[in-house]
Amino acid sequence: MCNEKQVENWAKAMVSRRQFGLAAGASAAVGSLAGCTTMGGTGALTESMVSIPTGAGMMDAFFVRPVGTDSPAVLFWPDIAGIRESKRQMARRLAGEGYAVLVANPYYRDVTANQFADFASFAADGGFQKVRPWRQKLDAEAIMADARAVIAWLDRQDGVDSSAGVGTQGYCMGGPFAVWTAAAVPSRVRAAASFHGGGLVREGDPMSPHNTFDDAQASYLIAIAQDDAEEAPDEERIIANAAQAAGRPAEVDVYAGDHGWTVPDSPSYAREAAERAYADLISLYAGAL
Repeated sequence: MCNEKQVENWAKAMVSRRQFGLAAGASAAVGSLAGCTTMGGTGALTESMVSIPTGAGMMDAFFVRPVGTDSPAVLFWPDIAGIRESKRQMARRLAGEGYAVLVANPYYRDVTANQFADFASFAADGGFQKVRPWRQKLDAEAIMADARAVIAWLDRQDGVDSSAGVGTQGYCMGGPFAVWTAAAVPSRVRAAASFHGGGLVREGDPMSPHNTFDDAQASYLIAIAQDDAEEAPDEERIIANAAQAAGRPAEVDVYAGDHGWTVPDSPSYAREAAERAYADLISLYAGAL
């Protein structure tokens, strides 16, 4: 999983934004976020920053959806660097497939979104130290409460098909959040995907994500990074066995990419493996939502 030592090594190696992938930065000029309209794969998209009331305050989030149609909702949990252009671009691409995508700011209890321009700035500017006190508040109880509030909000929005199932996906620290989301709102969440999720198996913790499959009604995609699998070789089996025991459909697999391989501004971005993961996500949503 992404850890502080790994990020320190990236920063010391002076990895440039170009090496991190220009896909996110090159698209930064695509409109403002104040209710603008852009083009997706299926036509026009509308996007804006929104505010969602929760039991802990007001969550700010990025919301993008197709224009002129009601679409299944997706709750998107970002990685440790939070909402930034790379994540907005990932959400736009998914919205272009016909989904209403909300990228949550998991740190809203402390700060507003876009604390880091990209992963390069996170690595270079002491990102781990900055987010540590924010992350400490994000246990299962907090994330599940947030998920209930966000999905209830989504179900009230124009352009959201509240009769369809909800999808959720998470990256790095957001991987467990997606799994917890499925357990938090089982009546609505029909698909959950974790990409290089950290902390999916927590020994001795009844709220370990892999212990929550019994509480859900979702199908799962658990995409594990190859270096994470090397570090914790038993986790693939543990997760698969837990899903099977709970009777939950789950694709649990190790992909040919290191931790962070799906995120365009990550130093580990691996395009071919990322495209495979994206195709698997679309397949999951097409079958479940």
